[in-house]
Amino acid sequence: MKQITGLLIIMLLSLHSTAQKQHDYQPEKIIGADISFLPQLEQEWHKKFYENGIEKDAISILKEHGFNYIRLRIFNNPAADSGYSPKKGFCDLQHTLQMAKRVKAANMKLLIDFHYSDYWADPQKQFKPLAWKDLNFIELKKAVTDFTQKTIQALKDQGTLPDMVQIGNEINHGMIWPDGKFEHIDSLADLFKAGVAGVKAVDNNIKIMLHIACGGQNIESRDVIDKLLERNVQFDIIGESYYPQWHGTIDDLNKNITDLSERYKQDIIVVEYSEHKKEVNDIALSVANKKIVGSFIWEPLNTWEAIFDKNGNATDLLKIYDSIKAKYAVH
Repeated sequence: MKQITGLLIIMLLSLHSTAQKQHDYQPEKIIGADISFLPQLEQEWHKKFYENGIEKDAISILKEHGFNYIRLRIFNNPAADSGYSPKKGFCDLQHTLQMAKRVKAANMKLLIDFHYSDYWADPQKQFKPLAWKDLNFIELKKAVTDFTQKTIQALKDQGTLPDMVQIGNEINHGMIWPDGKFEHIDSLADLFKAGVAGVKAVDNNIKIMLHIACGGQNIESRDVIDKLLERNVQFDIIGESYYPQWHGTIDDLNKNITDLSERYKQDIIVVEYSEHKKEVNDIALSVANKKIVGSFIWEPLNTWEAIFDKNGNATDLLKIYDSIKAKYAVH
């Protein structure tokens, strides 16, 4: 009888310890920002940033208010005549390397966003890089792997290895058209795998994100995710864009994120947004049973509901992040 009682006590203590660990477990919490425009703002517009009348580095100001992650987009050849930044090459590898140094010097984490284009890539356009236009599909896959690996290796070589990488930008309609259009789902899956291979060739621990622009659109989100998973595409994080004019209401976003978090093992992040800052972060940082949760505001230095005015002065919108940081204990 004493042996049975002892075993019961041990079992109860073990159950209590397990429950306590689960209760104490805290996911990595992200308050992030895409500030890829920053070098352009500083070099072309000579923009400076201020808080309470004191000039500071924009990255430092963000960090002081709870931001702990920076996202940087990269194009293949943005300096091309048809590229994002003709002749100047903003958001190319060299500019990305320079920005990565600033991010890591601020002791912040880094997400690299591959557009796989010389120009903006989104659901309405996914232009193939000019240098890849004549490649057959086997050559195209190799080019994706090589470009990805070269970029990640260059970041590693200067001591600024990214913590997270997204393969393509808003690819719910595919990427690198026409080869990777969504209707060519097998090809899309192969191109995504080629990008992943380039990352993993440098460091197997970097988190991989699938980025889709379906913030409040659950059926489309599931269709994209399911079709890629059926083709053994591997990724760690589902990233959603959320802009109300295209992706529905805050309630739509909440229902979609909740469903995806229950349906899939991958972590869920709102990786692009601007409006409804408090509400979006309440949703993004409250996702249950995930290792990583959070959000990335898109270009808050100068775009849409910017948290700095035209003269570079911090506005009251920045104070929202103080409350978010405190509420969710973001470090």
